[in-house]
Amino acid sequence: MEPSVSPSPSWRAWLEAARPRTLPLALASILLGSFLAAARAQFNGLIFGLAVLTTVFLQILSNLANDWGDSIHGADSLHREGPQRAVQTGHISSRAMRNAVILFSVLSFASGITLLLFGIDLGDIRVFWGFLALGLVAIAAAIAYTSGPRPYGYAGLGDISVLIFFGWVGVLGTYYLHAQHIEWADLLPASACGLFAAAVLNVNNIRDIHSDRLAGKFSIPVRLGPRRARVYHWALLGGGMVCAVVYVLQQPGGPWQWLFLLSFPLLVRNGVAVWQRQRAAELDPLLKQMALSTLLFVVTFGLGQLLAA
Repeated sequence: MEPSVSPSPSWRAWLEAARPRTLPLALASILLGSFLAAARAQFNGLIFGLAVLTTVFLQILSNLANDWGDSIHGADSLHREGPQRAVQTGHISSRAMRNAVILFSVLSFASGITLLLFGIDLGDIRVFWGFLALGLVAIAAAIAYTSGPRPYGYAGLGDISVLIFFGWVGVLGTYYLHAQHIEWADLLPASACGLFAAAVLNVNNIRDIHSDRLAGKFSIPVRLGPRRARVYHWALLGGGMVCAVVYVLQQPGGPWQWLFLLSFPLLVRNGVAVWQRQRAAELDPLLKQMALSTLLFVVTFGLGQLLAA
């Protein structure tokens, strides 16, 4: 039975449900793809602005759908250790949240279409349709993570989705819209970005192991157990760092390309803290720390490419 709510949720409730603190991580792939384009003198300011807008809409859509879906499937219960959600607490009704999900689906689609019209050479219509399909899949993935009859987040597929959309699609797709081609070597930094984003999700899922297990949400940490989930966390961090190092070793350039190494101590610090801290409340601050470390990696990696160009 849905809890009683006020007919008009406050703007603060909607702001909290949108979770603006997640936006920097969502924008990391857009920044990285744009940095790579700028380093090769192929940056387009309009494309960057539209890509940022589309990504913001998609991330807010994902956050609202996650709030709505977890309340329906029971992951947002009294057993949840993390911050309380808007539908769970009754600050926003389930119906209002569903309508907001529809609204941001439309906004994401409209913004994405505008981005494609400016970023794709319509002389090759196949590329346009390919990107349009990717956009529709991204919208569907944002909604279906915790919503619908078979949410893939409950099957433990959230990490691969993050790697794909926060890494490969986000970075390589953004670069293509700037440059009209793909440099396949960029798959390495794109993978690093996606692996670090997956590490953020992994911290979240380690924190929520108990409540997720009770709700039937079989995330990777639920499947692996607390200790092996922490080993997996080190694998994500190590894999991302190796991808970045291998990429730079293959590129001609000066020492500025190694600027991203400044972010590695923070990544290692996150890994150590996740390994040592066992209580859910102790893990919660590490979400923000990992997200900011990912953003620092992207900025230092991108600036290094610019300075070495």
